[in-house]
Amino acid sequence: MSIVYLNGNYIPMNEARISPMDRGFLFGDGIYEVIPSYNGKLVALAPHLKRMQNGLDEIEIELQIDYDHWQEIALQLIARNGSGNLGLYFQISRGADTKRDHAYPDKVEPTVFVFTYEIPPAPKADKTSATPLSVVTAEDLRWQRCHIKSTSLLGNVMHYQQSQPGGHNETILYNDVHEITEASKSNVYVIKNGVVATPLLDNQKLAGVTRKTLLEILRRDGNIAVEERIVTLAELKDADEVWLSNSTRDIVPVIAVDEKPVADGHIGDVWLAAQTLYATHKFDH
Repeated sequence: MSIVYLNGNYIPMNEARISPMDRGFLFGDGIYEVIPSYNGKLVALAPHLKRMQNGLDEIEIELQIDYDHWQEIALQLIARNGSGNLGLYFQISRGADTKRDHAYPDKVEPTVFVFTYEIPPAPKADKTSATPLSVVTAEDLRWQRCHIKSTSLLGNVMHYQQSQPGGHNETILYNDVHEITEASKSNVYVIKNGVVATPLLDNQKLAGVTRKTLLEILRRDGNIAVEERIVTLAELKDADEVWLSNSTRDIVPVIAVDEKPVADGHIGDVWLAAQTLYATHKFDH
């Protein structure tokens, strides 16, 4: 039976209870993180926790993230749920009040909930075993504070759903001047002539931890050029390679955009080199 963490206690998931007056339920008033682990080893715990603290500060939830405390919760849940390949989902809401009011309430305790779920084995740098994606594009219609990892994900969910009827895997988003922002649940990379370009971070994009880790690894290695800059929809459609990244999938190659092949429609050599480096060094962070 799955064991979860709820407000200081480790309990079976089917015994976990959160008030219907919790502001996470009523307003989506909370922050979340997803951290992958493979055979008990956590990937990039520190930057994930830092981003979670930044989000709490942004929406004024008064809870300080203590690294050792959260690491202990993560390791306890991994041990209690059978180790293996597990994603850890952390959610902190503002807590439950006695009434529904848009204003932030005073003197309520945040609700802290953590659970694990199975994720696929760590991706390998192998063209024959990688599962490439087919994506569609759409104008980004979400809110203007996407840098906050809010639990209010309806906009992302609706954009992801746009990819599903045609059997595609993701939706890459662009703003009103046709600049790429991100995908519905991933960061985006466009590769041309061996150079990896990814959109600059701002309020239109979430600062992905996998993105941060990958860029640090590539720059330290020095064999693949990296640019953080404006990336246009036209560049996306003229790319030699396109990648997506998030915490539980590493770097994923895209071979079709809006039902047209990316270059020759095959996984590229730059992806192979980048995924090899990432797989080797992702536990260093």
